[in-house]
Amino acid sequence: MEEKTRYTESELQEFEALITEKLEKAKSELKSLKGTLNKSGEEGTDTTSGNTKVLEDGADTAEKENLSQLAGRQQKFINNLENALIRIKNGTYGICSISGKLISKERLRAVPHTTQSIEAKLSQQN
Repeated sequence: MEEKTRYTESELQEFEALITEKLEKAKSELKSLKGTLNKSGEEGTDTTSGNTKVLEDGADTAEKENLSQLAGRQQKFINNLENALIRIKNGTYGICSISGKLISKERLRAVPHTTQSIEAKLSQQN
């Protein structure tokens, strides 16, 4: 039996639905993170006394940095998902960028935006 080199149209539709669902959730989470970031920027205007204010400012800054990092990661995840949708449209989705072989369905379900098979990913880490 010949080794499969591409996923069928129906298989690609299944992955497209999965990616679209993850994309909508990720965009919603990013919007929420940005809302929290904007809100935390507005609240630090009251003038409380002495050291308490300094500690609060430090905690606020650390929280803003964490939220900002989370938002950055979320944006990268969204970009990766959008790129996966492009690969579905142009027929290259599910094909390992290193080996050219088909990435397993299990891996694609777990990490739908991946461009590498688990074997290729592991061989790069060594």
